[in-house]
Amino acid sequence: MTNITGVIKSIQDIMRKDVGVDGDAQRISQLVWMIFLKIFDDREAELELIEDDFESPLPDHLRWRNWAADKEGATGDELLDFVNLQLFPKLKGELPTRGDVGKRAQVVRAVFEDAFNFMKSGTLMRQVVNKINEIDFNNSEDRHTFGAIYEKILKDLQSAGNAGEFYTPRAVTKFIVDRLNPQLNEIVFDPACGTGGFLSCAIDHKQQFVKTAKDREMLAKTIRGVEKKTLPFNLCMTNMILHGIDTPTRVQHDNTLSLPYKDYGEKDRVHVIATNPPFGGMEEDGIEKNFPAHLRTRETADLFMALIIKLLRVNGRAGVVLPDGFLFGEGVKSTIKKDLIETCNLHTIVRLPGGVFNPYTGIKTNILFFTKGQPTKDVWFWEQPYPEGVVNYNKGRPMKFEEFEAAQKWWGTEEKKFRSRKENRNAWKISADEIAERNYNLDIKNPHVDEAEIHDPDELLDAYAESQRNVQELRDQLKAILSDALGRKA
Repeated sequence: MTNITGVIKSIQDIMRKDVGVDGDAQRISQLVWMIFLKIFDDREAELELIEDDFESPLPDHLRWRNWAADKEGATGDELLDFVNLQLFPKLKGELPTRGDVGKRAQVVRAVFEDAFNFMKSGTLMRQVVNKINEIDFNNSEDRHTFGAIYEKILKDLQSAGNAGEFYTPRAVTKFIVDRLNPQLNEIVFDPACGTGGFLSCAIDHKQQFVKTAKDREMLAKTIRGVEKKTLPFNLCMTNMILHGIDTPTRVQHDNTLSLPYKDYGEKDRVHVIATNPPFGGMEEDGIEKNFPAHLRTRETADLFMALIIKLLRVNGRAGVVLPDGFLFGEGVKSTIKKDLIETCNLHTIVRLPGGVFNPYTGIKTNILFFTKGQPTKDVWFWEQPYPEGVVNYNKGRPMKFEEFEAAQKWWGTEEKKFRSRKENRNAWKISADEIAERNYNLDIKNPHVDEAEIHDPDELLDAYAESQRNVQELRDQLKAILSDALGRKA
């Protein structure tokens, strides 16, 4: 297996020598379109073996194998002129538009629509191309470690100052998809799909149902996503191709929130939504006006939550990652939570431990699981504990899917109204009536917390601050008593 992370680091070191590439964001953009073309060509090599009438949407001289694969191939000004004067103009628009070949061409155009060649040195570009050729994306091990590429890229995006871009840990995406259990014919949608983590997990989950070519077509038709930012979108398209979706035209480069709320209708409703919408950010001016007055806010995650509820079909299921702020927030947040409780069965909130999203953010997060069509009677909470011996997650010790085993055993089934669930040190429930009395504040602490030792640094600091406040109050009371006593003596 190729050391993919090492290869990517070598490529970025080479790019740093190029005077045309200014900063991490441009290096990443350059890397993404080049890797896309390599993966696209590797997949075409597979299709040529299994499809008798396969036709590439790219002219032969523009296919990766014919200009990039030979390590002694074109370099210097010859390579630079080829990329700038032939490759980019053609891939940005002059490709077939009809039939299956047109659909594959549409994928290429979507990736190159906002792509640019920043490199000024054809010699350095040849070195980068040769490095990329060390990765064989037809090798199953290299293919499955593609996650290492976009995780590395997203970490670099963080350092480039692109706030809000972060990678949802595979343990979390896999757990959510596992609990939602999408069937082969069910549409899975991620309205803020980023690099496609939830969608690729859904594909992996659905593979168990694929037996025929018709099943494979059904799988491809039922994977949908939208991503507004160019780099994550291009990575998502690449990710979909690696997962066997050769024409991921149902993944769109757009902003789900840009269409007026009222314009989403029955045709847009889906069976399953799995997503980690951006939170902590503000949408561009005017986006909130696409929503009814009672739902208007600049907080991105709130707008997505309002729309997710609408986009689910009756009996549709959702798993959504949200920060603690949504649970206790008021105003529009309370309005959305009231709608959620009244129109959906919010059956489970999984409270994730701190550090799950390290090193991207330290914000504490939760997963809300709900099914549309029946009002909530009770909300169950599951507090996911750290594994024994772990006090926080970090780059060297990320969360693992196996850590959810206890939650899976406890879960039960919605068909049986989760009757098998029992309260324990990690699980408790509260009625919808109690939630309404709390003005829809869902930030409900574990009542069994005294049974467990607290390791979370934020909770320890909060407890310390509270104890300090209590001490100060006692001091103030004592001071008042002494002052009063001395005053009476005088």
